Amino acid sequence: MAHDLTSPAPVPDQRLASPDDRRRRWWRDAVIYQVYVRSFADSDGDGVGDLRGVRARLPHLRDLGVDAVWLTPFYGSPQADGGYDVADYRAVDPLFGDLADADDLVRAAHELGLRIIVDIVPNHTSDQHPWFLEALADGPGSPARERFLFRPGRGENGELPPNDWESVFGGPAWTRVADGEWYLHLFAPEQPDLDWESPEVRAEFESVLRFWLDLGVDGFRIDVAHGMVKAAGLPDIGRTEQARLIGNQVLPFFDQDGVHEIHRTWRRLLDSYPGERIGVAEAWAPTPERLALYVRPDELHQAFNFQFLNCPWDAPAMRRVIDDSLAATASVGAPTTWVLSNHDVVRHTTRYGEGDTGLRRARAAALLMLALPGSVYVYQGEELGLPEVTDLPDEVRQDPAFRRTAGQEGLRDGCRVPIPWTVQGPSYGFGDGGSWLPQPASWAKLSVEAQSGDPLSTLELYRSALTLRRELPGLGDGAMEWREAPEGLLVFARPGLVCTFNTLGRDVELPRPGRRVLSSVPWQPEDSTTGETVLVPADSCTWWAI
Repeated sequence: MAHDLTSPAPVPDQRLASPDDRRRRWWRDAVIYQVYVRSFADSDGDGVGDLRGVRARLPHLRDLGVDAVWLTPFYGSPQADGGYDVADYRAVDPLFGDLADADDLVRAAHELGLRIIVDIVPNHTSDQHPWFLEALADGPGSPARERFLFRPGRGENGELPPNDWESVFGGPAWTRVADGEWYLHLFAPEQPDLDWESPEVRAEFESVLRFWLDLGVDGFRIDVAHGMVKAAGLPDIGRTEQARLIGNQVLPFFDQDGVHEIHRTWRRLLDSYPGERIGVAEAWAPTPERLALYVRPDELHQAFNFQFLNCPWDAPAMRRVIDDSLAATASVGAPTTWVLSNHDVVRHTTRYGEGDTGLRRARAAALLMLALPGSVYVYQGEELGLPEVTDLPDEVRQDPAFRRTAGQEGLRDGCRVPIPWTVQGPSYGFGDGGSWLPQPASWAKLSVEAQSGDPLSTLELYRSALTLRRELPGLGDGAMEWREAPEGLLVFARPGLVCTFNTLGRDVELPRPGRRVLSSVPWQPEDSTTGETVLVPADSCTWWAI
C-alpha cells in the first residue's frame, strides 16, 4: 500500500472555526487550490466551465482537504486571453454566470469551510474596456489617454515603435492606432497596459477591490503584480528575445521598485476588512531576495515561488532553491509558497518525464512540497496526476501566444484541458455538452470517480497527505532541519516527522528514520516495519513519524 491512513472528509467548518491565532495566520500554511474556471465544471452544457459548476464541485475540494480556492478571472471579457483581458471588473461574464452566481459560490464555499480568492488584473485591461474605447475616440493629449501608455512613435513620421520592448507573447509590445500614436501592451494587443502614474487608475482599482471584498471574497491573486510600474522614460532594453529575461533580471517593464508603494496601499485596504483578507503576488523576480520584497510586513501576504516550479529533477538544485526561498522570506517574516503547476506552464507530471516516470516523480514532488514549511498551491487536476495534453489540433487552440511568432511556445492550452470527473459521459463528467478543448480518451481512468477509493491512486495520495498535513502539528508553517543524506537524496526533519526524497533512478539504503506513515510509491511486501535500515525507493518521497 502507498499509505496506511483513511481520509475522512474534514469537519465542514473546521477551517473557519479554528482558534483566533490560527485564523489570523491561516494563509501562512494554507493549501490553496487553483480553479481554472472554464475547465473545472460546466453546469449548463455549453462546453465551458462556469461558477455554478464550481459551486457544485466544492465538496470535492472540501474532501480533498484544501483550505482555500483561487478562481481565475470570470469578469466581463471578450476572452482574447482566457479572461485576463477584462472589460468590466465588477461584472461576471455571461459565459460564467452572473453576480448572483458569484455571491452564491462565495457563500457556499464559506459554509464548507473554504475561503475564496479571486484574480485581479491590474496591469492591463481589455481593448474593449470603456476607458480604452474612450481613449481611442478622444485622441492624443486627452485625459482619457493618460490612463494608458500612449506614446508617439520614432522615425521620421512616427512609423517606428516608441522603444524596443517585446510582448511576453512574442512580437512588439506596441500597436499603432489610426491617429498615429502607439499604445503599450506587454501581452496581447487586446490587452493595453494601464499607466499607474494616473490617480484615476489607482482610485478605480481600490474601488474594484472594495467591491469584491464587500461581496465576501477572502483575498486576491494579483496578476502581473511586478508589472504595473514602468521605468521612467521607457528606455530601450537593447536586445531581442526579451521573454527569456523575465525572472532572470530586472527589466524596465517588470519588477520596478515603484510597484511596492501600490502593494502597500492595497495591504492597508485589505487590513481594514475583518477576517484576514490576503493579497498574493504573481511576481517574476530575478532572485528570491527581490521576490521577498513583495511580502514585507506592510505589503502582500504571499508571492508565488516560481524558482521552485522551474527547478529541475535534481536534488542539489532543489535544496538550493528551498534554502534560498526560505532564507529570503524569513528575512521579512513571511511564509514561503510552493507550487508545481499552474495554468501557464506545462504540467509537472509531463515536465518531470514521460509516462510512468513523470507520474512517479510528480507524486514524489507533491509529498516533498507538502512537507516543506509554508503555504502550498495545487493546480486543478494535479491531484489526479493529469499529464499535459501535447497533441491538441492547431484549430482548437485558444492561447494567444500560439499565434505569435516569438516569446512563449504557445502551448498553454495543454494544461487547460477540462478535467475528468467520471469514467463515462461525453466529457467525463465535465458537462453534458462536451468540452471546449478535447480530452484524451485515456483520462477516463484518471477521473475522480475512477481514482476514489483506490489506495494506490494519486487522488487518494493527495487526500491522505492533506489529512496528515492537517493532523500533524509539525507540518505547515514552522521550522525544518536538513539531515545528512547520500548524493541524490534530500532528507529533512520537521517536528515529529522526517521526509526522505530520492531523485535517483535506483533504491538507496538509509538508516531507518522512524515509522513510515506515507509514501509516494507502493510499499514492498518484503520491506518490514522494523530493522535498522530501510530501502528508499527510486524517484520517491516518504514521510516518517519520529
